[in-house]
Amino acid sequence: MALHTFELTPENVCCRKIIVTLDDDNVIRDLKFIGGCSGNTQGVARLSVGHSKEELIALLSGIKCPGSRTHMTSCPDQLSRCLKEID
Repeated sequence: MALHTFELTPENVCCRKIIVTLDDDNVIRDLKFIGGCSGNTQGVARLSVGHSKEELIALLSGIKCPGSRTHMTSCPDQLSRCLKEID
């Protein structure tokens, strides 16, 4: 099974980059946030491994963080938005 790695650039949050590796079935095999709240992003990354892209989009979409520039998004929400862009 092949793995595909994508570098994604989130907007309006503390993390500067999201690096996600998916297998051919769109299951997350590795996830790293560059920047952001270290403990929270490490937790999201560990909990995401083994879940499908679609499952994460449904779970994380719409989460808001008061630390984001707009207060209308978050690192998990940005992950869901970035995952939507991957075909």
